[in-house]
Amino acid sequence: MTMNAILCILMLVSVFQAQQATQTPEQQHAEMMKRGDAGMGFSQDKTTHHFVLLKNGGAIQVSANDPKDDATRDHIRIHLSHIAEMFSAGNFDVPMFIHNTTPAGVPTMKKLHDEIHYRYQQTDAGGKISIDSANPKAVDAVHEFLRFQITEHKTGDSKEVTEDPAQR
Repeated sequence: MTMNAILCILMLVSVFQAQQATQTPEQQHAEMMKRGDAGMGFSQDKTTHHFVLLKNGGAIQVSANDPKDDATRDHIRIHLSHIAEMFSAGNFDVPMFIHNTTPAGVPTMKKLHDEIHYRYQQTDAGGKISIDSANPKAVDAVHEFLRFQITEHKTGDSKEVTEDPAQR
């Protein structure tokens, strides 16, 4: 990401923070969804996000709601493969832009990024990022981050750690 792009994102975050102070929770969610459209490159209304907490990390999965919507599916795949690379490098600018704040867990995930492994995989309807670490502090941070995402995106996913290997 170029310095100009980062500065642009930081300026937009400042404007959004000023607006957010006077908004209802519904308006704040709608604004987050708009920023999600811009930050992810696809319509949030055309996709479903899922976040799963696993013993050694977790998973982020995004799917196109319409199985025939190849454009959305392809944009999801591009976005998630890019996010896996960014997170691996300790770069969390996109979720910070989308959520207009530093998501829970991110400071520790940045600090321990060399100890957290992000693996992107295509799925039939989009893609998935598996997140793993052997460091308990890193795993706790990943869980905080995923719980934050569950709340912010209102997915209804469980905030409890599951042992189900099928969720990988």
